[in-house]
Amino acid sequence: MPYLLLALAIISEVCATTCLKLTDGFSRLLPTFAVAAAYVLSFALLGRALKQIPVSFAYAVWSGAGTAAVAVIGAAAFGEALGRPQWLGIALIIVGVVILNIHRAS
Repeated sequence: MPYLLLALAIISEVCATTCLKLTDGFSRLLPTFAVAAAYVLSFALLGRALKQIPVSFAYAVWSGAGTAAVAVIGAAAFGEALGRPQWLGIALIIVGVVILNIHRAS
């Protein structure tokens, strides 16, 4: 169950961060409320997950997966350019999360 909470926290954080682009500098009311609600939900879920998952692992996965997902969404949904260095960075984030998972399992 804590890993499901962590996954939902990541999804919520990705939604909130993606919606930041839609707020137009917090001048659009509905996307601004969506950002606030999604961040509150994300932190609440992360906090619940931390009851059973070490913070060093959970935060690394939460922030790393969120960063990689938002970068890909930015490229796909908003036409933001991702060159080789950015793709390499995303790959390194994913490798880091995998290594954390492997280390945690042993």
